[in-house]
Amino acid sequence: MTKYVAPLEDMLFTLKHVVDWAKIKALPGNEEVDDELVSAIFDEAAKMAGDGLSPLNKEGDNSPAVLENGNVKSSPGFKEFYKDYRDAGWNTLPFPEEFGGQGLPWAVSMGINEMWQSSNLAFGLCPLLNQGAIDAVEAYASEELKEKFLHKMVSGEWTGTMNLTEPQAGSDLGYIKTKAEKNADGSYKISGQKIYITWGDHDMSDNIIHLVLARLPDAPEGVKGISLFIVPKFKINDDGTIGNENDVKCVGLEHKLGIHGSPTCTMQFGDEGGAEGYLVGEENKGLMYMFKMMNNARLHVGLQGVAVAEMAYQKALEYSHERKQGTTTEGEKYAEIAKHADVARMLMTMKSLTEAGRGLAYFAGSQMDIMSKSADQAEQDHAMALCDLLTPIVKGWCTDLGNEVASLGVQVHGGMGFVEETGAAQYLRDARILPIYEGTNGIQAKDLVFRKILQLKAPALKPLLETMTQFADDISSHEPELSEMLKDGVEKIEKSVEWVQARAARGDMASVEAASYAVMNLMGTVIGGYVMARKSEAAKNDPDVSAEFKQEKLEMAQFYASQIYPRAEKEYRCILGSELITKTMKSFAPKP
Repeated sequence: MTKYVAPLEDMLFTLKHVVDWAKIKALPGNEEVDDELVSAIFDEAAKMAGDGLSPLNKEGDNSPAVLENGNVKSSPGFKEFYKDYRDAGWNTLPFPEEFGGQGLPWAVSMGINEMWQSSNLAFGLCPLLNQGAIDAVEAYASEELKEKFLHKMVSGEWTGTMNLTEPQAGSDLGYIKTKAEKNADGSYKISGQKIYITWGDHDMSDNIIHLVLARLPDAPEGVKGISLFIVPKFKINDDGTIGNENDVKCVGLEHKLGIHGSPTCTMQFGDEGGAEGYLVGEENKGLMYMFKMMNNARLHVGLQGVAVAEMAYQKALEYSHERKQGTTTEGEKYAEIAKHADVARMLMTMKSLTEAGRGLAYFAGSQMDIMSKSADQAEQDHAMALCDLLTPIVKGWCTDLGNEVASLGVQVHGGMGFVEETGAAQYLRDARILPIYEGTNGIQAKDLVFRKILQLKAPALKPLLETMTQFADDISSHEPELSEMLKDGVEKIEKSVEWVQARAARGDMASVEAASYAVMNLMGTVIGGYVMARKSEAAKNDPDVSAEFKQEKLEMAQFYASQIYPRAEKEYRCILGSELITKTMKSFAPKP
């Protein structure tokens, strides 16, 4: 099996040149963060991911978590690795020092998280969801609840989950039926069932802290009547120690296409009178609070798309040099298949998409640092607007590219890619969930167009496009192809937004919805091109990188411009022709 090797040079280069690293380091609280420290942290994480976690990836695929006597037992080796991960402090990186965190930038944490997800996507989901739960509790819970739960969640001794979905309510949370009733002591009795709960039960941490959406008896109908509750697996004693088991059980595990090592649980609350829960924030504002966790998770699911793409690329590249077959156009017989043009095309597609997605994800994630630490309110507001705008693009575009790259990885292997023993198929199976969970990519596209562009007027979009245009002007004399790509992309985005606004103004919301997926992909493709052009230009002027690295970045940007960017024209045409979708939808209506 291919051992994961973190692409440290590209990760650190992306952090330095795509993320506004100088601004991040200058933020209050980041005074001790420097390049040497970050490089050392990345080196240590890379060793742990490659040597410790990567070997467990196939183990988790072959030996999924199992439910035994009401408790979930994790895949072989997971529990032992999690202890090492927790004890080494990896869970604490981006969180406030007041709760035991290290206070490091989210921009740094994005790179470290990519390593966990690349080396073992199923395992990586557990800390991913925990960090989203921490984000929500820190933002909205009372000081009492923060003190009660955050220290152990930040340390990783306890892990967090997200409990939204119910059998009758998939993505439409207005139909949830889980109930909450207030107790005399101020706590709540929670009863109901949640499905598809990732890492809803396991044996890796001492306690599991469920964030649960539920309704109070007098709550308004729909999403306006949802409240958010903390429901621990084990109750917490007054002195902070773990008490009796709460009335919450895992009653089933899903058998899935991929991510076998990640237990996907059906959780039952309140079969024996009601699970003890604690209200987060105010009643009936739970969905707004949960979006804090969901947005964090959506960014990191997008990062998962990049992560699985990286691993699929590494696997395919290794195989392309091992496998010898055919004669090259230069006459070399029994050549490595990497020397055949079509295989090279696939490998370069995989690499360029992965690098573009990495830059986009890191850039979006870094806005969380500016939002939380900048002393300038206008700067905070812009960062929040930019993060809001980019989050559905990162989640949607990057998870789609993860599937594309993983599929190409199978193709590079040929028939052997279809054979499980080679390992290429696992990346494709694992990647397939990414465009589905944390809100399907169709939902991400609707969020981008209806909420971010139409409702909120996308205040961060114009400044972003202006920055891209200025960059295109700056490189026009020496990189005319890359400059033209960016100018064309900016124009297509502007025209697409105008098209959406015009259709909305005349009430044609069906066409707007039909166009939204193409709008998301157009923006991802164009901003991905901007990432690749910036990396190419930065490599020329960075004295710390090798001549080989400079040439690679230039070639990757040029490949992206000629082979990937043309997809923008297709997406733009799909937007303009989306009215056809609304017309033909009638043919799918039930026959009388």
